[in-house]
Amino acid sequence: MTERTALNTDAAAGTAAGTGSVPASAGAASALLERRNSRVIWLLLAAAFVVILNETIMSVALPELMIDLKVDARAVQWLSTAFMLTMAVVIPITGFLIQRFSTRALFLGAMTFFSVGTLAAALAPGFLVLLAARVVQACGTAIMMPLMMTTIMTLVPSSRRGRVMGNASIVISVAPAIGPTISGLILHSLAWRWMFWIVLPIAAIMLLVGMRWVENVTEPRRVPIDVVSVVLSAFGFAGLVYGLSNIGAGTGDGAAAAAAAATPMWISLAVGAVGIAAFIVRQLFLQRRDRALLDLRTFTSGGFSVSIGMMVVAMMGLFGTIILLPIYLQQVLELDTLQIGLLLLPGGLVMGLLAPLVGRLYDRVPTQALLVPGAIVVSGALWSLAFVTENTPVAMLLAAHITLSLGLAFIFTPLFTAALGSVRPHLYSHASAVVGTVQQVAGAAGTALFVTIMSAQSATLALGGEGTDAAVAGGVRAAFLVGASISLLTILAAFFVRKPAEQPEGVPVGH
Repeated sequence: MTERTALNTDAAAGTAAGTGSVPASAGAASALLERRNSRVIWLLLAAAFVVILNETIMSVALPELMIDLKVDARAVQWLSTAFMLTMAVVIPITGFLIQRFSTRALFLGAMTFFSVGTLAAALAPGFLVLLAARVVQACGTAIMMPLMMTTIMTLVPSSRRGRVMGNASIVISVAPAIGPTISGLILHSLAWRWMFWIVLPIAAIMLLVGMRWVENVTEPRRVPIDVVSVVLSAFGFAGLVYGLSNIGAGTGDGAAAAAAAATPMWISLAVGAVGIAAFIVRQLFLQRRDRALLDLRTFTSGGFSVSIGMMVVAMMGLFGTIILLPIYLQQVLELDTLQIGLLLLPGGLVMGLLAPLVGRLYDRVPTQALLVPGAIVVSGALWSLAFVTENTPVAMLLAAHITLSLGLAFIFTPLFTAALGSVRPHLYSHASAVVGTVQQVAGAAGTALFVTIMSAQSATLALGGEGTDAAVAGGVRAAFLVGASISLLTILAAFFVRKPAEQPEGVPVGH
């Protein structure tokens, strides 16, 4: 008997015992259940923040790693690429994992993976060990985010989900946004290994706390896993993310380098496209018998589909900006890693501070009242960045980044809550896996789009006689111009996202 069943049985026994004991017994059982659920959710939020932070923490450490590990730029980039690839492969499988295993087992498994990977990274004697450690870290990270979101949707009544999802938005959007800041602050005074030594005790504490306090809040059931779907998912999503992450590689290094980089990129994109197409066909076949690895009936909800589409554009803008602004600040304005980290910090703090407020507002006002202004602010910030030059003041960039973060804070919480709330409860685990997968693909696509446009335009301007600073600034300007144009779609989509009708509460995962 699960704890949830036991608590409900206790409450029922109290009802049968007599009128005088009904309120006390039922009330005590309800309060106990509420405290347990709240404790589990907060532990998941804290652990998820720690693990997701590591997705972008390496971004400003790559130059130092090239020197210390004696590898070139293409090799060291794999420390970030391998992390993304692992996430892209594992996240689609989490819909099955969340149905098959208990909350406690998945939490402890994810934190064990992450802690072991972090320790191995801190002790890594060379590049290959560090690369393997990043893959192990990513396995834990990939499990944690869908587990967190599915648990919230399962345990929290729809009338209060906005508030809790506001806290989840801190994890999902703020953690990757401040990763470069944390990295810059550490590298200013310490060696790169300290990025892992500082995180390791926090991860270990979360693991030990989880052993003591995380309880099973879902009811696992035996579901078969389709091995063919796993293979197709791995080839499809990994191929797509790898191909996207390599778009623009070699640009600016001459025609030969660009051609050499283009061949594996196109092969990877082709493999990814074929793999995803085959994966979709197989899921459509399997879901007729409720055996799909990733149930695509989530997309039969118009609210879910529109929210996911808007999320793609918002994530592309976030990750594109995360990668492009440091390049501009370092190569054009010649700021060091500490200065760049401090410059990007206020934006991350704005998102973090506003997320709980936006969550509470979501429970009280129409969704469009948050999404439409947020989309307009995001678009305005990207348009302002589309006019940067080699002489743009740092204060203007700071203001633009804070404004962008402000707009994104009003977008992410309503989108996550509306998207997941639009599907039936038995599809929560699959919807969470879709959201996580979309994040990875959209992040890779945003990075690829912004970097490719910047690289191509910079190379063109350099060939035309522009100086290095002017050429890079022109490339950044062109990339943000395209991003700003695409952002107009989010304003249109914001009018079509509705707050979903209330779903039945208390439906266990997988039922």
